[in-house]
Formats: sequence, structure tokens, C-alpha cells
Amino acid sequence: MNEQAILQEFADAKAILKGHFILSSGLHSDTYMQCARVLMDPKRAEKLCAELAKKIREKLGDDFADIVVAPAMGGVVVGYEMGRQLGLSTIFCERVNGVFEFRRGFELPQNARVLVIEDVITTGKSSLETYEVIKKFGGKVVAEASLVDRSGEENLSVKMGVEVVSLLKIAVKTFDENNVPEELKNIPAVKPGSRFLKS
Repeated sequence: MNEQAILQEFADAKAILKGHFILSSGLHSDTYMQCARVLMDPKRAEKLCAELAKKIREKLGDDFADIVVAPAMGGVVVGYEMGRQLGLSTIFCERVNGVFEFRRGFELPQNARVLVIEDVITTGKSSLETYEVIKKFGGKVVAEASLVDRSGEENLSVKMGVEVVSLLKIAVKTFDENNVPEELKNIPAVKPGSRFLKS
């Protein structure tokens, strides 16, 4: 699949939202990639994740990781499907009192080589928090993959300290709280992410 075909899958799933969004990072944007809409169709999820798995294998080979770890919420479904595509077990970390940890009996074998899977990378904050959990449990992050890289970084792998493979790289403007453009200020802001959900 080429980039246009991948973008069309997102468009067909109504996953490219326009409006005024406050991202999990706290940044504001006029565009939000709602990957949950892409992943709700098992056939579409399988097709897109197969493409991502192919890119990962081309870059990293077949035996580069022992397990997949995904941060909840956004990474859970894509993490499962990527584990299935790559033939690897998949676990996820989730926030407890705002901090990522493993629950549900999940653990890592000592010195496990870990592939971190995200749906969307913007600032990389959730990913870096996930890396810390993995290190704490004796694992080593060897690479990261995502459906969408909207970080705006020219070389995200350098920033993250590991190879990052993304299915789609898109340039979407983000603004900090003090620099929101007037046209965006006039639209009520919504927080579509899950980082700050209270139970």
C-alpha cells in the first residue's frame, strides 16, 4: 500500500477529525487521528497492521524482539494485532494514579527484547513512560512502531533513542496553550485522548 491508500483507509474510517483538540500532551491541534475508528474494523486493522509488520521486518529482520508492549489505552488493540502479525506475545501497561505500570499478572522475562507499539506518536511522552516501566522490569526496548507518526520530528528515532517505524508520517500543526490561533480559539476544545480520564 502506498501512502495515499493508507490515508484513504483512515479517511474511509472517519478517523481524521477536524476541530479544536487538546491532545494528551497538552498541545492544541485542529486535527486528531482517532485510530480507534480504524481499528474497530478487524479487516482494516489486519490490513494496516500487516503493512506495518512488513515495514518492521524490512527494517529490523525477523528475530529482533521477544515480546510486544503497548501503552493503554490507544496501543492495546494495535499492540494485539501487531503481536499477532509478528508472532509475538503482547502485554500492555496502564495508568494507575497517573503512572504507567504492569497489572493483570503481566511481566517481562529478564532481558526481554521489547517492541513498543503505539497507535499515534505526537510528543513521545507515553512511549518514554512505557520505556521506563520496561526497564524497571528488566526488559530492553529495541524498537518502537506506530500506525501514525505526527511528531513533526525529522528523525524521531534519534529523539526516542531506538529505531521507530511508522506506517504513516503526517505533518499536523500543534500549538501550546499560549499560542493557539484565533480561529481555533473560537471553536470549543475537546480532549479525545484517554490520558487524563478519571474512573
